[in-house]
Amino acid sequence: MSLVHTERIGHVLVITLNRPERRNAVDRALADELDAALNLLDDDTDLWCGVLTGEGPVFCAGSDLGANGDYVTERGGEYGIIRRQRETPLIAALQGSAYGGGLEIALACDMIVASRDAVLGLPEVKRGLIPTCAGLFRGPRALPLNVATEMALSGEPITAERAAAYGLVNHVTEPGEARQRAVELAESICANGPLAVRLARGVIAGYVGATDEHGFRLTDAAQVAVRESEDSKEGIAAFFEKRAPQWTGR
Repeated sequence: MSLVHTERIGHVLVITLNRPERRNAVDRALADELDAALNLLDDDTDLWCGVLTGEGPVFCAGSDLGANGDYVTERGGEYGIIRRQRETPLIAALQGSAYGGGLEIALACDMIVASRDAVLGLPEVKRGLIPTCAGLFRGPRALPLNVATEMALSGEPITAERAAAYGLVNHVTEPGEARQRAVELAESICANGPLAVRLARGVIAGYVGATDEHGFRLTDAAQVAVRESEDSKEGIAAFFEKRAPQWTGR
């Protein structure tokens, strides 16, 4: 069974994460298929815009903890998308929840359309971990600093409507309509000159992403420290055992 579906609609490529039984959590196999779909989006000159969505009630739950971090691809980095140098515009269409790496995948896209029932969050601290896929610097870039800080330190999610009020989400739809609205937005982009669109997107991405490498260096250093902590082991154990963690601060 394919873990990532692709569908061409004119010049639009719709990419659908298809692991609903695991809330579209990313493991090695899904990362490789997503990487291949995004390679197609960038390399096929007849594709001018993409839409990324998820099958089932959840957009993406982020990392499959059983993958132990084995979801990095050569061209795309984590999940096949986080460190990708894209040229073609990509719109995330969110339904249900986009937690942890799922939100970081959405932040790696250029625009976000979300259904009214969607919730977005970075819950890693609740497990004694930190967001490691650019959420700690792309979040503050897309949201007011105090809001991004609250999300990262509390682990509590925000609604799609609140995210739209802060400018993170472009359009809020009724439940079940995010994918269609994202396709409509993509088609409006495809009505324009494709070279001009790619170049304009490249200027924006190059400008706002100029500090990404510094952000990754800081995140990687923090990840090493938290990975060696007792709290991270306790947080993960508590998650699997469905109990409240007993923190020690070590």
